[in-house]
Amino acid sequence: MLRRTLFLVLLAALGSLPSLPAVAEAPIKAVATFSILGDLVSEVAGDKVVLSVLVGADMDAHAYQPRPSDARTVAEARLLVSNGLGFEGWIDRLAKAAPFKGRAVVASTGVATLAAGAGHAHGHSHAHGPDPHCWQDVQRVRTYVANIAKGFVDADPANAAHYRERAAAVDRRLVDLDAWVKAEIAKVPADKRRAITGHDSFRYFSAAYGVKFQSPRGYNTSSEPSARDVALLIREAREQRIKAMFVENMTNPGLVDQIARESGAIVGPRLYTDALSGPDGPAPTYEKMMRHNVTALVAGMLKN
Repeated sequence: MLRRTLFLVLLAALGSLPSLPAVAEAPIKAVATFSILGDLVSEVAGDKVVLSVLVGADMDAHAYQPRPSDARTVAEARLLVSNGLGFEGWIDRLAKAAPFKGRAVVASTGVATLAAGAGHAHGHSHAHGPDPHCWQDVQRVRTYVANIAKGFVDADPANAAHYRERAAAVDRRLVDLDAWVKAEIAKVPADKRRAITGHDSFRYFSAAYGVKFQSPRGYNTSSEPSARDVALLIREAREQRIKAMFVENMTNPGLVDQIARESGAIVGPRLYTDALSGPDGPAPTYEKMMRHNVTALVAGMLKN
């Protein structure tokens, strides 16, 4: 009887104690290969991730050389998000050397791809492979976001609802962004939807939004055009009266400046294609990048 009474007293005492706060789960460590993917990962994961971006703002992933510190960063990550399609020719070697033992997410998985132009492949090893610049079509980025969300759900199922809700919100914004891009491009008469850029990274934009792009370089920024190619582009610019010419943020402006000078065109605002701007620039996020690029393109094409 005494033992039972003591047991009941102990239970009552325990019940009167304040409940202890739940131990907060630490955010998971993730790595994105370049700045555009980094923004998408941040949008999906929010405060549930500690994110490292290997190739930062205004940096060229084509020519990137991983550092020893990158190997340490990758080795510690639970999630590694890459574009795939040969865009980061160095990522597989880096992941193996790290070594990376977490979950790999290839954001372009399941995206319908377009063929790259002959001789335009990264590293020149698969000249007729897919063009990796899928993010230039907003609809395709919706698949990127879905793949990133699935990767986080699989790696951190306790927070699955968090990732799914944020991904759904991002998807709704992308639907609105895609509609906005189409409406802006529609302001330009069809016969004026032409532009010259520093390198060939707009195939998906062209297919999705009906703008014809020409460039002196292939989509690998390290490739160099021949004098004949440049002369041909200058002649076409003159004949077609193309005034819309642009340099991307991570390419040398010399070639486009030359073509503009010799064809009577004017180089417009800098475009952001393979990398975002810094936080104080005009394109610190994917959505702002697209809005900046489209606004600049429309203004330039209306002068054609």
